[in-house]
Amino acid sequence: MSEGDSVGESIHGKPSTIGSFFTRVGQIYQSWLDKSTPFSIGRWGVTLSLTAIYMIRVYILQGWYIVTYALGIYHLNLFIAFLSPKVDPSMLDEDEGPALPTKQNEEFRPFIRRLPEFKFWHSATKGIVIAMICTFFEAFNVPVFWPILVMYFIMLFCITMKRQIKHMVKYRYLPFTHGKRTYREET
Repeated sequence: MSEGDSVGESIHGKPSTIGSFFTRVGQIYQSWLDKSTPFSIGRWGVTLSLTAIYMIRVYILQGWYIVTYALGIYHLNLFIAFLSPKVDPSMLDEDEGPALPTKQNEEFRPFIRRLPEFKFWHSATKGIVIAMICTFFEAFNVPVFWPILVMYFIMLFCITMKRQIKHMVKYRYLPFTHGKRTYREET
């Protein structure tokens, strides 16, 4: 690698102050994420608190409905990815890749999500923070008739969830597994 090609280095090969600062901030952020991984209830509690603060802010300011609608659509897409299997059974041939068990006597295979819980939480929280930041800028306060957005979102949610549930029923999978089923031995 030639001089100055790596991230955070100046022309003379020494780390730049700004690059070092952002590298350090990224390391601290990643450290906090790593420490929060086992505390899913606490993480989701913080996210729900941020959501409540955001909703109260939008209610008090009486605006930013487009931002809220975009946030709702984003969360809906994240939720669908969370409920979907990593390998879509409708795209597989019978002999291709791992399949979900369809009979009682087949081997247990845990449900592997397309979007894991931690990434779902992280993306949802980032979305809320970005939407909150958008409420500080008047440019994002587009005047709309908000009841139409609410009706459209409800309709979109119902249609999307109906399609997802039909897919789950057709390919016989549940997105929530609680471990391998155990049977008591009868003696």
